Parts: sequence; C-alpha cells; structure tokens
Amino acid sequence: MNINNTAFILIGYQNDYFADDGILSSVIEESANTNKCLSNTLKVLDFAKDSNVLSISTPIIFTEGYKELVQPAGILKTIKDVEAFKQGEKGSEVIPEILSYGDAILEIPGKRGLNAFSNTELNTVLQNNSIKNVVMLGVVSSVCIDSTARSAFEHGYNVTVVSDCTAGRTTFEQDYYCENIFPIYAKVIDHNMLLQKIN
Repeated sequence: MNINNTAFILIGYQNDYFADDGILSSVIEESANTNKCLSNTLKVLDFAKDSNVLSISTPIIFTEGYKELVQPAGILKTIKDVEAFKQGEKGSEVIPEILSYGDAILEIPGKRGLNAFSNTELNTVLQNNSIKNVVMLGVVSSVCIDSTARSAFEHGYNVTVVSDCTAGRTTFEQDYYCENIFPIYAKVIDHNMLLQKIN
C-alpha cells in the first residue's frame, strides 16, 4: 500500500462516544472495545504524522433542534432523542487525543448522517490528493464505518477496514462485521498488519 495515495478516514472520535461521560458511550457494549480501538488508532496516527499518509477526521455534528434529521430512524433517532453530537456542546467535540495531532489531521465538516461522503467534501479532497486507498478507523462498525466504507468502494477506492481500530456496539457485532460483511467489499486487517503493508 503506497503511502502517497493512501488516506486514513477517522469516524466518530468524539466525546459522546469516547469520553467516560459521553452520552453514547454505553452504545458500545464494553468500554474495552473503545479503549482498544483508540489505543491502536493512536499507534497508526503516530506513524501517519511522520509520513505522507493523509489523515482525515469526519466528525458528525448537528445544529440546535436537529433540523437536519427528518424522520430519523435507528441510531440517528437515538442521537436526536438523547441530544448527542449537538453543535457547541462538549459531546460533539473531537476527543483530545485526536486533537493533539494538530494539523497532521485534516478535519472535514458537514457529516450529518451515517455516510461521511454525504454532504461533505470528502470525495473532492480524496480526488485532489490522488488518493486510491482509504483506510477506515473508528466507530460504530455496523453503522458509520460500514456506510462510509461501502460508499468509498462505490466511488472506486480500494478499501481497508482496520479490525482493531474499529468498534461495534457489541463484541459479537464487531466480529460478525469483520468476518462476514466488510470482506465483501474491503480488506480487513489489524493495525500491525496495516503498518507492515504501508511503504
């Protein structure tokens, strides 16, 4: 995997998921899942900041009243009901561990749903940087990771999902997606293998 045409896509690294008092921290069954996901992600980002890999954060943020969500269902309804990821609130902020990388991570605003390509400049940024390979990191595997990774595949990118830099709502769900769903359209590897493959 050539670092010069590879991008790391970071999804959901926000306080409402990762902080101890995050509104949606309980959505992910075991805190160990997010702890492992974050710890391994930071190892990947430590490599990326000293290389030519493009790292992109795509936080999801809603305005007051959640007018962007029309007849939401599933997790989006939950987000609206509990008022998660609200603009101006601590929960919507990117976690400090990710912010500590500063300009090494490009933040692309506008994500309002499951798919980071929808309503954002993500595809334009990838094209402008001649990206061919996208690597998915973050949460939640069955929702935003799956939606964004499928969209990346449909846009013609080579997609990789990093199994231990992503987390599902349950351990069963994470294993099921990594073993049965992601391989339909993506490569699934762990962070150690990722770092070995990038040159």
